[in-house]
Amino acid sequence: MNIMPAAGETRRKRPRRADAPIRKKRRLKYISVLPSFITLLNAVFGFMAIVIASRSPELRYSLGFIRRLSLTSFSLAGYMIILAMIADMLDGRVARLTRTTSSFGGQLDSLSDAISFGVAPAFLMIKVANFHLENLHFASRLSMTLERGIFFFGIFYAMCAVVRLARFNVENEEDEAAHMNFFGLPSPAAAGVVVSLVVFHQQIMTGNIDEASAVFRTFELVTVIALPAITLILGILMVTRIRYPHAANQLFRGKKTLPVFLGIFAAALLAVWNIQLGLVIGFCGFALFGVIRWIVVSIFKKEPVTPAGTPPDNTAQ
Repeated sequence: MNIMPAAGETRRKRPRRADAPIRKKRRLKYISVLPSFITLLNAVFGFMAIVIASRSPELRYSLGFIRRLSLTSFSLAGYMIILAMIADMLDGRVARLTRTTSSFGGQLDSLSDAISFGVAPAFLMIKVANFHLENLHFASRLSMTLERGIFFFGIFYAMCAVVRLARFNVENEEDEAAHMNFFGLPSPAAAGVVVSLVVFHQQIMTGNIDEASAVFRTFELVTVIALPAITLILGILMVTRIRYPHAANQLFRGKKTLPVFLGIFAAALLAVWNIQLGLVIGFCGFALFGVIRWIVVSIFKKEPVTPAGTPPDNTAQ
């Protein structure tokens, strides 16, 4: 009489393939509280930017601690993304100061950046462009074509930001202090260009131009066409290999010459005098600097040859 083995016994006796990898599950037991909290603030500000941008642009927000300051929903959403940038700058430095850097923190930072510097700027651009497109009263077919183009450019930017962050996770080195350059426009800088243009645009459009004038209509047309096109270009710059300087490491580490110090001081004064104009000059100038330097180097010089096997120098997302 043959007795069939139980299912569990059959599985135990089955030989394992010699080439089958042995996978060990790693369980996360501890996390660093302060750096992770700051990183989550990054994601919270990005989510708040999306929520605020989805509201009516006719709403006005007043900050109690700053008198006579009234912001549109688009402006406030832009400032939320700027707060996310500040949190993104702080979390890594706090982790290094407290010696609590971890792989979990890096992955959490990338996921937060995908929200704040990928999805949120793209959504804000779509809302601003579509709002002014509705006011232009184009023919239905042309309006539908432009609306689809705006939507496509927003998706393209967000996907480029996600690809940029995924590439950063693969190529990133832990010793960030040793890096002085990186490849591709970092996602916070790309988001900064979109946000600075939107905030500056809202400052000009609100109370400075008569809505019934031809200048206002022309400005709306330029917004509908230029803002999505700039967003498309920023998405491409994020996934290129154009070299950009690490601004924080190059400007604030070590001793600097007097002209460099005066330039930093002048930039700070400009931001205090007119923060909207300062944001536009700072972020747009940074994005253009990498492109101009790449063109000049391509024409007049050759890039230094990187030895085989050396990973690319990436320090910013």
